[in-house]
Amino acid sequence: MTSTPQPANMETHFSLLCRQTDVEKNKLWKLPVIEQALAGKLGLNTYIAFLTRAYHHVKHTVPLLMQAGARFSQQDEWLRRAMAEYIEEELGHEEWILNDIAVCGGDAESVLKSTPSFAVEMMVCYAYDSINRIDPLCFLGMVHVLEGTSVALATRAANSLKSSLNLPNKAFSYLISHGDLDQGHQKFFEDLINRLSADQLQVVIESCHRFYRLYRQVFEELPCQ
Repeated sequence: MTSTPQPANMETHFSLLCRQTDVEKNKLWKLPVIEQALAGKLGLNTYIAFLTRAYHHVKHTVPLLMQAGARFSQQDEWLRRAMAEYIEEELGHEEWILNDIAVCGGDAESVLKSTPSFAVEMMVCYAYDSINRIDPLCFLGMVHVLEGTSVALATRAANSLKSSLNLPNKAFSYLISHGDLDQGHQKFFEDLINRLSADQLQVVIESCHRFYRLYRQVFEELPCQ
């Protein structure tokens, strides 16, 4: 599939994706726990609880990418190749999270052996299910929600929490790696979305609506300080 040039004054597919999922995004960003994190008012136990939940969905990123890639048709070989590039970027990120937990004084070994929370389990289950039952493009909806939220909020949250919790930079390797420094990764995703057909874009938009709700539930179940 080749990309179709768009007139300079035409809204890009990525802009359309952002605009049509803006309501769900704002509901997520306005959660008290996220506002507390940005203000540096989050307790250490809540931060470790967030990392624990992140571990349990991030460890599925590579398997989900592999599954999505396998489901694309030969006509969309370019999307399969994009999934392969993502795999190289995502390998080992769950290990960064375990390291962050250990630096914070948490029990990384217990997290490694633990079971996911209900909200995380439901989000991960839906990711696998939607790839197989609906369309492998559904995975891009999950990417937009998780990665987009991280790029927008992670660096700010890390800087605020580092000061308030008196923790070193190495306690925030996961957040920092997915924050402002991840702009190249975000540009790759934008270019990918802009190459989709209108029908393919609609699949991603519908997927985003669902993953914003699912990801919001992950934050809503975090313990209050």
